[in-house]
Amino acid sequence: MSKKILVLNPGSTSTKIAVWDDGKGIIFDENIQHPIKEMERFPEIPDQLDYRVEVVRNFLQEQGYKITDFVAVAARGGLLKPLAGGTYEVNEKMKKDLKVGVQGQHPSNLAGLMGYELTKEDNLPVFITDPVSVDEFTPLARYSGIPEIQRRSLGHALNIKAVARKVAEEKGKALDEFNAVVAHLGGGISIAALEKGRIVDVNNANEMGPYSPERTGGLPVGDLVKMAFSGDYNARELRNKITRRGGLLAYLGTNDCQEIENQISSGNKKAKKVYEGMIYQISKEIGMVATVLKGEVDQIILTGGIAHSDYLTKGITARVEFIAPVKIVPGSMEMEALALGAYRVLSGVEKAKKYGEEVE
Repeated sequence: MSKKILVLNPGSTSTKIAVWDDGKGIIFDENIQHPIKEMERFPEIPDQLDYRVEVVRNFLQEQGYKITDFVAVAARGGLLKPLAGGTYEVNEKMKKDLKVGVQGQHPSNLAGLMGYELTKEDNLPVFITDPVSVDEFTPLARYSGIPEIQRRSLGHALNIKAVARKVAEEKGKALDEFNAVVAHLGGGISIAALEKGRIVDVNNANEMGPYSPERTGGLPVGDLVKMAFSGDYNARELRNKITRRGGLLAYLGTNDCQEIENQISSGNKKAKKVYEGMIYQISKEIGMVATVLKGEVDQIILTGGIAHSDYLTKGITARVEFIAPVKIVPGSMEMEALALGAYRVLSGVEKAKKYGEEVE
C-alpha cells in the first residue's frame, strides 16, 4: 500500500497544499487563495493560525481526504534559529520559536504549527526540511565589516538544496560530493555557494545581492543612510521600499518579467537597460560566489520562477559559463522537496534531526 504525505506551504495570501505518493510523486496540489479582506482581520501573522488550519481541514474534506490517510505532514520551515540543513521533526521547542518568530514573523512560520494542529489528535509526525534559516556558513562568511553586525544565513535553502541534489544525482554524485553555485531567481534572488552540499555562503535576498523584480538588493550605504534620515520615510516605509517596492518594480512600475520582455521587444530602451542591469548584477554575484569555492565549481544552476525566461538565462549564461557548465532548472521544487525530506526520514535513508540540540 502506498504511503501519502500531506505538504503545507503557506504564503502571505495563500496556502499551497499537495499530496505526495511514494509511488507516484505529487498526485494533487492546490494553491488556496485567501481573500485580502479576510487576512486583514488578523493584526499579526500568528493570529492567522486557527483560520488557516480550518481552511485546510475543510479543503481536504471537500477533496475526500482524512488526516489518517497520511503517514506524515511535510511543512515549510520558518524563520527559526540558525540550524544545519536537513529534516527536523516539529517538537515543542520548535513550536515555541515559530510562534514568537525568533528571527522575524513570516507566513512560513505557520506551516509547522498548522501541521501540528491538524495531526495532534492522530499523533502523526510533522517534519520541516531545509528552512530559510539554514546556516552552514564558514566563519569567514560571517564578517560584515562592522563588529556590531554579523552576516546571517537567510536564503531560499529548500529549493537551492533540492535542485542541487537533483543535478548532483544526474551527474552520478551524492549531494555531499558536489560543489555548485546555485542562483534562485524569483521575487527575491539568493545566490549560494554549495561546498560538498553545504550552503557555505549566500546573500540575504532582503538586504544583499542583485536587485530583483521587487527588491533592491545591496545598496550604497552612504546614500541609504541619507535616505533613512531624510525625514521622508519611517522605518517601516523604508523597509517596504527596499523589500517590496524596489528592483524592476521601482524602475519600471511592474515586477512581471514577461511584461518587461514584451516591452523590450517593442523597442523600450529603458526597460532593456534596467532588465540587463539585473542580469549583470546576477552574473556578477555568481562570479563573486565562485571565489568562495576557489573556482572549484562542478555546476552553475539557475532555478526559480524567472529562470523560465530564455532572455534572462541566456544573458546570465553568456557571462558566467567560463566558470563552469550552466544548468537551468526553472521553477521551484519546494513541494516535492518537502515531501522527499520527510520520506527520506520515514524510509530510514536519513535520521530526523532534533531542533534544540542543533541550535544550542
